[in-house]
Amino acid sequence: MKKRIAIVFGGRTGEHEISIRSAKAVIEAIDHQKYELIPLAIMPDGKWLPPEQSAKLLPESASALLSSGPLTGHESPIAVIGDTQYKGVTAFAADATAAFTTPIDVIFPVLHGTYGEDGTIQGLFEMAGIPYVGCGVLASACGMDKVFMKALFQEAGLPICAHVWFLRSEWEADNDALLSKLETAIQYPCCVKPANLGSSVGVTMASAREELKKAIEIAALYDRKIIVEEGLKMREIECSVLGNDKPEASLPGEYLIRDQSKVFLDYAEKYSGTGNNEFIVPAPLSAELTKKIQDMAITAFKAIDGSGLARVDFFLRKDNGTLLVNEINTMPGLTDASGFPKMWEGSGKKFSSVLDELISLAIARHADRLRNQTAVPA
Repeated sequence: MKKRIAIVFGGRTGEHEISIRSAKAVIEAIDHQKYELIPLAIMPDGKWLPPEQSAKLLPESASALLSSGPLTGHESPIAVIGDTQYKGVTAFAADATAAFTTPIDVIFPVLHGTYGEDGTIQGLFEMAGIPYVGCGVLASACGMDKVFMKALFQEAGLPICAHVWFLRSEWEADNDALLSKLETAIQYPCCVKPANLGSSVGVTMASAREELKKAIEIAALYDRKIIVEEGLKMREIECSVLGNDKPEASLPGEYLIRDQSKVFLDYAEKYSGTGNNEFIVPAPLSAELTKKIQDMAITAFKAIDGSGLARVDFFLRKDNGTLLVNEINTMPGLTDASGFPKMWEGSGKKFSSVLDELISLAIARHADRLRNQTAVPA
């Protein structure tokens, strides 16, 4: 019997469109002989769509692969059913009193960024008691927040770049004082980021005070917490991780940027298909450095208590060859332009096999959690 997998995609985030592309890639690559897929889209305003409407958001190449059974007869909004029979989102129905429900075996939240990769929706799935693909609440939250992520990396002995963080309210209270503080702590050029976002959304390089001020204003549109990092001349290396308690790392990959005027890959460069970059697997590195990157990727994964999957990004400094951990992504892009599936393909694992493994890992982690007692013995 096929396992029924709910593909949750879209989301309340600046990475909404990337999530749709990732969902497309998953639907096209997954083994349809093993799994029945139910698409569930979350709109930018937070509304959940029923399967038939959700399928319409997907490209035809993906929606055509979905079986018609779970898509029909569910035009009403999704009900998060909270009684003891249905336990939250373990089933969906036209309304909370509907007689017909479709049980879900595993949820695959193909969601990037806030309200999808930050532990919030993972908490919903935990409360519902249903297996789901990817990191848990703690790892997702820590992996999303670059400030706490870097603190955990430091605790694990991983090298990171110099950085300073502050709150949007501090910036609005006295931006001149904050600019002076930043200029003292971090040399130009520097990189300004929202602390809780991905896909390079809201990220800007600054080489002078006015540029820094504008960069902070941009980052403050997306998050209340802002991080400023030293700007480095470096190579950007990535490494994928797969597993639960005993994770494994892929061969590293590297973005080769043809336009040398580009300091980093922004959102457009990553996803618009401009042809200005090429992702190479394996990255042209020595065997010793490759092994070091793989070991550090696993250490970073364990530092946040990761499970399922992640992509760890590194900086390899051009001036002195120092390797730094930049960040971890607990639900990396899964699109045709994304590094995660390409690195596993280059390591000998087809994307369909990776998806099989992710579903198995979700079920195993859920079973392990069920071993925990929730009642205190009398």
